[in-house]
Amino acid sequence: MSKMGEEIKQGLREAIEDAKKHNLKRNYIYIEPVKKYTPKEVKQIRNKVGLTQKLFASFLGVSNKTIEAWEEGINTPSGAASRMLTIIEKDKNALKNYPFVIA
Repeated sequence: MSKMGEEIKQGLREAIEDAKKHNLKRNYIYIEPVKKYTPKEVKQIRNKVGLTQKLFASFLGVSNKTIEAWEEGINTPSGAASRMLTIIEKDKNALKNYPFVIA
């Protein structure tokens, strides 16, 4: 192994020993997988917050046709849209708590 490799290994050993000596704690983070929403769930979430398809589409930054397709089961929300649906589903005041929603 090269001199640099040995120095890196030695530095790691020292860091591990220092962490043990100071009883450093580790934080573990679990990120919930992106939920897959059914057409019925999308519609229930939209109805729960009292928005039309047009307003709901505007809030999520998608087209009206996208919301229609989700609710009819033609397409399903994914990625950021699914995360937003999860936030709205878990927090009934989510739409009111963000400054880009004016009631």
